[in-house]
Amino acid sequence: MSLWRQLTRGIRTLTNPSAAARDVDDEVRDYFEQTTAALIARGRTPEQARREARLELGTSTTVGEEVRAYGWENIVSTTIADLRYGARRLRATPGFTVVTVLTLAIGIGGTTAIFSAVNPILFEPLPYPQASRVMAVVEFHADGTRSQGTFAMYHWLLERTRSLEAIAVYRPWQPIVTGGSQPERLTGQRVSAGYFRVLGVSPLVGRDFDPADDRPRGENVVILGEALWRRRFDADAGIVGRPITLNDTLFTVIGIMPGGFENVLSPEANLWTLLQYDPSIPPNGREWGHHLGTVARLRPGAAMAEAEQEVNAIGRRLITEQHPDTYDPNVQLTVQRLQDELTRGVRPALLIILAAVTLVLVIACVNVTNLLVARGVQRRAEFALRAALGAGRSRLTRQLLTESLVLSALGGLGGVVVAALGVRALVALSPAGLPRAGAIAVNGAMFGFGFGIAALIGLAVGVMPAVQAARSDPQGDLQHGARQTSAHRRARGALVVAEVALALVLLVSSGLLLRSMMRLFAVPAGFDSTGLMTMQVQIAGHRFDDDAAVVRFFDRALASVRSVPGVTAAGFTVQLPMSGDRDEYGADFAETPTRPAERYDVFRYAVTPGYVEAMRIPLRRGRLLNEHDVAGAPLVVLISESLADERFHGADPVGQQLRIGPAGPFTIVGVVGNVRQLSLALTDADAVYLNAAQSWFASATMSLVVRASGDAAAFVPAIRRAIWSVDKDQPVVRVATMDMLLEESAAERRFALILFEAFAIAALVLAAAGIYGVLAGSVAERTREIGVRSALGASRADIVGLVVRQGMTLTLVGIVIGLAGAVVASRAIAAMLFGVSRLDPATYIGVVVLLGVVAAMAAAVPAWRAARVDPAITLRAE
Repeated sequence: MSLWRQLTRGIRTLTNPSAAARDVDDEVRDYFEQTTAALIARGRTPEQARREARLELGTSTTVGEEVRAYGWENIVSTTIADLRYGARRLRATPGFTVVTVLTLAIGIGGTTAIFSAVNPILFEPLPYPQASRVMAVVEFHADGTRSQGTFAMYHWLLERTRSLEAIAVYRPWQPIVTGGSQPERLTGQRVSAGYFRVLGVSPLVGRDFDPADDRPRGENVVILGEALWRRRFDADAGIVGRPITLNDTLFTVIGIMPGGFENVLSPEANLWTLLQYDPSIPPNGREWGHHLGTVARLRPGAAMAEAEQEVNAIGRRLITEQHPDTYDPNVQLTVQRLQDELTRGVRPALLIILAAVTLVLVIACVNVTNLLVARGVQRRAEFALRAALGAGRSRLTRQLLTESLVLSALGGLGGVVVAALGVRALVALSPAGLPRAGAIAVNGAMFGFGFGIAALIGLAVGVMPAVQAARSDPQGDLQHGARQTSAHRRARGALVVAEVALALVLLVSSGLLLRSMMRLFAVPAGFDSTGLMTMQVQIAGHRFDDDAAVVRFFDRALASVRSVPGVTAAGFTVQLPMSGDRDEYGADFAETPTRPAERYDVFRYAVTPGYVEAMRIPLRRGRLLNEHDVAGAPLVVLISESLADERFHGADPVGQQLRIGPAGPFTIVGVVGNVRQLSLALTDADAVYLNAAQSWFASATMSLVVRASGDAAAFVPAIRRAIWSVDKDQPVVRVATMDMLLEESAAERRFALILFEAFAIAALVLAAAGIYGVLAGSVAERTREIGVRSALGASRADIVGLVVRQGMTLTLVGIVIGLAGAVVASRAIAAMLFGVSRLDPATYIGVVVLLGVVAAMAAAVPAWRAARVDPAITLRAE
């Protein structure tokens, strides 16, 4: 039969089955008549010929079925029939269907949500042309620390590298724009001219930066982001070529970036201007400061290892031949994929979370497999009857696989809903600084992954029940119905053991993280965060070109804030603990009769008098800074307790001197308690405190801390007005309580903890459901045995003990296996722990007790049902 005829015949059969059936009947009748005529022609009588034709062909019904079984349409029609029958069977058992679908929805939804977060961050290429060629250049020191690059190194590489097609440097830029109801601080970047060329993008409107403008006193030009262009300039394309005022300076708009541009190096940046550093590289200029990020694009055909070798060789020449005193002589340059550099800090945590949610998915699949196996045991009589009526083993296998696929499809639909909610929760919970957080979204990739994994699960969980049905003995099953064999019990018991073991791994990981967070927040920060409000004030404008004007502004602003009714203490600082600020310098102590000259890396706090009091940092010795420590007065400084211990070993440091950076000498007038600056988990306590008026430069950005009577947050509007009463054009930003900053400092650990807790709870519930399901099914299938035991004198306590012992034995085996797995798995989260060993006995014991209690509760209901079995009714039914 031709392909076209097969296709048209199949379509006719599917679309018009009654007409197709008549055609088959006509075809069978015609074939019967032809066979009969042939036999008559051979000498048979008409009656003999019809009898022999029937014997040869069979009944018309049998022949018709054989004809209908031929062709692709039969596969389609039987599949549709299987789907309908499967749907009817699932509708007839709503409890089983709901539990199975919800279990799959939890597993599929959680996995899909995490995949939606991990995929754009770790696996999808960056949103740039040939993104694999975009590199980060990082400086490494002998002690393993990393540092940002310098303009000197960038310029040296720019002129000499051959393996890099383009190279650029960048740093943050936060210009102030005025003219609205309130001054606004924008977020942008200062970049070298090749920045967008490295990324492989260009402005949608206007032009890119010209290298000729990237020089001191070059033209002030700016490129706008599409969102800022629409929000601030009403999407006016005529803005290109016109000046705008930023930081009291005119900038000419030369371009507008396309709306789809994703700036992974600074997602919040919405405008860009040029660095305009001095290419002559003055020896004492900012060109030598380690404050610039460096990115590059490989030339086509160049290997990353080759580029790294060349860049490192060029860098070594700059360091050793040109400026051995300016650079660390042991610094090494590395070239690596920009995506790897961006995800370096979060990759381990995300992979651990992905592994955790995969365990939940496996537990869900095990649970569903267990339910299907139990259901298959209950349906053995049905399968035996269908086999006796002519259904082959392949037909039964296909029917069960079809039912499991229907279940997984329903679970996939529920999973997509769970995933959509989960993605929103992930975005809300994600820690600040998570790379490409904006790319986490409900999209086609998420739907494709969810339904793809649902299809795979449908096949995976349907295999065991299908194989068992195919291996069944129809005659024995018709006689004994749904009684469970020892092989079935062992299979279901093994699945429950696996569930308990996997759940224990997740519970231990969650418990370790929880105890770690408790230990972390028990660490003293060195100050009293209760009721402390913080905000950042940044000034800009040519009226502040003089350092004295900057100092006057902050002095006047502080006086105005202190006059607000209810404010009890206030002060400014250039860096605020737990805020991400980092201002470090070298502190040099001169040689003494008992100690050699030494340098310590310290956090430099340029503060106003009253800051230490507002933070309630304890004074250990000497005095605090006061209003007499002003410019022109003797230079004085406070040092932290840890620095005093390291340098003076218990001797009194008050009156001793040191230099800070290029300034000094400063006289130590007091010792204050240690403060955690970057994180509660880091012992970064060495610090110096100097009056901002005595600093060698005035910072245009300072953080205000305010302590007030009552709720400090309620004073924010009044504090803003007080600052604006001094100068209405200076923005007040980054408003937060100190408690909020403390919590955000542990955001990554908290993010992992919340997810692990959610996964662990889901795993615990699924494991409990698995134990309950096995025991409930066992009680139902062993009703006759339980009745016989009761009839022979077994008490209710004996029956309850029998069932509970079965459940607790499975739980105990799972716990033993799970403990071994948890010991191995805990290595993955060791870096995220603080103050807790990955083998913490309290956590392991607590998890074992919890699992034991939950398992006992899951076994209690089936045991109670078993104890209520009436032996007389059971034996009479047999």
